[in-house]
Amino acid sequence: MPEPILVAIAAALAGKSVGNLFDLVKTKFANRKQAAAALEAAQGAAPDSPEVHTLSEHLAEAADTDPAFATALQATWAQLSASTGGVVNQVSGTVHGNLVQARDIQGGITFS
Repeated sequence: MPEPILVAIAAALAGKSVGNLFDLVKTKFANRKQAAAALEAAQGAAPDSPEVHTLSEHLAEAADTDPAFATALQATWAQLSASTGGVVNQVSGTVHGNLVQARDIQGGITFS
């Protein structure tokens, strides 16, 4: 099972709104047909979709076999996270009850 951060990266890649990160992964997967197909299949998919899960598995395999790629992937993700507000919220599994994902909250939060 891929690390949660790789699942988050795969979900971000599915949105294709992460230029440098997408380019890094696309380049890495250029000679890997199944991985490149997984990247393509994940485009526009929901973060918890099978396509994103498959992509995260390919990311995990690439990171396990190529430490330089793993380092570049983590660094690019950290830079992206910091440049978009420095907060990454991630929820996995079933949520029972209320859930708030936020960065800065002024005042209280009330659920009714």
